[in-house]
Amino acid sequence: MLVEVKVPILAESVSEATLANWHKSAGDYVREDENLVDLETDKVMLEIVAPHGGMLKEVKKSDGANVVSDEVIAVIDTAASSAPSAGENREAAQPEPFPEPYQVTKIREHPKHALSPAVRKLIADNDVDVTKIIGTGKDGRITKADVLKFLASEEEPAQEAPMEPIAAQRAVAEPKVIPMSRTDGRPEKRVPMSRLRARVAERLKDAQNTAAILTTFNEVNMKPVMDLRNKYKQAFEKRHDVKLGFMSFFVKAVVDALKQFPVVNASVEGSDIVYHGYYDIGIAVSSPRGLVVPILRDADQMSFADIEQAIAAYGEKARDNKLEMEDLLGGTFSISNGGIFGSMLSTPILNPPQSAILGMHNIKERPVVENGEIVARPVMYVALSYDHRIIDGRDAVLFLVSVKEALEDPTRMLLDV
Repeated sequence: MLVEVKVPILAESVSEATLANWHKSAGDYVREDENLVDLETDKVMLEIVAPHGGMLKEVKKSDGANVVSDEVIAVIDTAASSAPSAGENREAAQPEPFPEPYQVTKIREHPKHALSPAVRKLIADNDVDVTKIIGTGKDGRITKADVLKFLASEEEPAQEAPMEPIAAQRAVAEPKVIPMSRTDGRPEKRVPMSRLRARVAERLKDAQNTAAILTTFNEVNMKPVMDLRNKYKQAFEKRHDVKLGFMSFFVKAVVDALKQFPVVNASVEGSDIVYHGYYDIGIAVSSPRGLVVPILRDADQMSFADIEQAIAAYGEKARDNKLEMEDLLGGTFSISNGGIFGSMLSTPILNPPQSAILGMHNIKERPVVENGEIVARPVMYVALSYDHRIIDGRDAVLFLVSVKEALEDPTRMLLDV
């Protein structure tokens, strides 16, 4: 029996998608639910799996092809599922150690954990023996950072190690390169823009063209938060099995300020201002495909532990290209943390249709005046970009002051005062 492989039904906001990478070719035998091809939308990377086992009789759409919902991309002959040709090695029809793609002879099954597709691809591309890599993820899981660290130890000098996190993201995110030649001998390369990158560019340019974006700044003395965090971080991690970071304090401070200034949580629809009675906070996360913004829904009802656990889970899903469409839809306000990359100050751009975004930056010891004396304090510059069409400067400035005051006296957030 011939079975069609179709593109899954995409979200209403996604008109088409791109076949990023086929993992099987026509004539290959596939198992039911085995990943056949990666489907890239402007939001997430999805996997299209085999609906039945059999031989992949025909591939109708090649890598890079644009497809729409319910479009047929391949055909499987289920009658050939247990009948390999005489010339084939019988072992080829046996189940593979992993259900995910990327066939590499040196990949052997980890005794405790399966490798994610993103980690598997990185290992395959670099022909790495996975048994030599020490996993630092949860319960010893091998992460993408572990693979990159192993590669760096094999090839890079030790003094370049501090640059590894940023270099690692660039290395993983680099798409296919189209070779170019120039008569003057100066090298160039042309890289196709990913669908995610193209969509981000379109949305951000629309924001600049549509919204009247202004940015206001302030500085926050982070010592009270740091003292509170240092005092309880070990007990917090022991009880909740997650580290206590700074982001939960910022989310709590933002939600409290949004309650005081609801227009900052609003959005523009045509000639109307829509005030949202809920607080869905987008957290900008770096992924191999670029910047994504998963949503903490009903953040006002979340505890510090809930926030940290949700952010950690989103971070892991982003690194492994496992974010789902539902993770990214909606949002009434966003927070971006450029400080983890060393940014001192920036003007974050709006994430439409949201009307404001908070930018966090690095923490540096700076001189401040307290009680008439100059003392050194860990200070963070914060920035609020906002749509001046609906948010007045007064509300924007007071909103940021409210965030500052909550962070400089974090016990107020715990006592709700």
